[in-house]
Amino acid sequence: MSDHVDAPLQTQARHSEAPCRQALCGSRGEPDPLMTTKRDKLREDVQFRILRLLLDNPEMSQRDLAKAVGVSTGGVHYVLNALLEKGWIKLGNFTASEDRRRYAYVLTPRGIAEKAALTRRFLARKMAEYEALRAEIDAVRAEVAEDTAKETKQ
Repeated sequence: MSDHVDAPLQTQARHSEAPCRQALCGSRGEPDPLMTTKRDKLREDVQFRILRLLLDNPEMSQRDLAKAVGVSTGGVHYVLNALLEKGWIKLGNFTASEDRRRYAYVLTPRGIAEKAALTRRFLARKMAEYEALRAEIDAVRAEVAEDTAKETKQ
């Protein structure tokens, strides 16, 4: 076989061994739902935010997405490639641009469904964080009130 035919296999092997890329792109397969790590949550949050932005603004550049999401341009590049691999987005020419090299990232029907699932999980996670924070605030308020009451008695 020629090197040209073997190149995709070599690229896939290298990519599957690159743990530093997994945090954002998620192209190494879906995580076990029972073993959700901080890295998985970060990856899912970045994917959710990118899909959300692209739904309304498919012409956003990778640089604009990176600024909006708060990750590096390279990180966004890997996420977009993973979303393309998963079939959640597709590339289209951005016809309104004078620069014909610009692309639009359009959500596919599967991408829209996955965005809805990500939205539900994101909302559940943020609500749990909110409730935990609210409980902590209530506890600190009670502690402050107790300390204030002790100070006034002295």
